[in-house]
Amino acid sequence: MTSAALPLDPAVRELADGPNFAALTTLMPDGTPQTQVVWLSADGDRLVINSEVERQKVRNLRRDPRATLMIWKRDNPYVYAEVRGQVVEEENGPTARAHIDELAMKYNGRPYPQKDIGSDRVILRIAVRRQRVWGL
Repeated sequence: MTSAALPLDPAVRELADGPNFAALTTLMPDGTPQTQVVWLSADGDRLVINSEVERQKVRNLRRDPRATLMIWKRDNPYVYAEVRGQVVEEENGPTARAHIDELAMKYNGRPYPQKDIGSDRVILRIAVRRQRVWGL
């Protein structure tokens, strides 16, 4: 993508800061889309997801950093945002492990179970290139 990153719209930040889910779409090696529901947060003007380094979405984003996130309000799916952007930063190690615990507390009220982690955690920060909000 050649367009410059945008500041995160306050309505998008509101959705990302709440316990709202997002559908993350990435591109498979053959160009077909792959979509998964993810937890997310905001960090400055970037949206942040957390995954394991061995997951397909991470492999897809390392090959092609473009991503679309559709975030919907947990109690009203007619309030939502579509955000297009690209991964501009990765972070591994203790910070990524702490971040998945923060997300688990936000979504489930308890830390993320260690037994559910199959490979190293990674934080993916997504710079916003386009955003649109409905219902807020």
